[in-house]
Amino acid sequence: MKQAFLVALLAANLMPGLHAADQPAPPQPSVKVGDVAPDFTLTDQNNNKVSLHEFKGKKNVALAFYVFAFTGG
Repeated sequence: MKQAFLVALLAANLMPGLHAADQPAPPQPSVKVGDVAPDFTLTDQNNNKVSLHEFKGKKNVALAFYVFAFTGG
């Protein structure tokens, strides 16, 4: 299993055009640590729309963002 991972990793590094240096720089975040999060709406596991503003003054909310999680990217 380790060897297959290493082979895939090496192959990915040898493929032209996939290096981070070839990618444009990501945009600078407009929200800083300590800022109030902007309102947004997402779909939950039951396909219901849930907005951040629905929790204001009712529950504490912790936001965690995982870049490329569950995207295959």
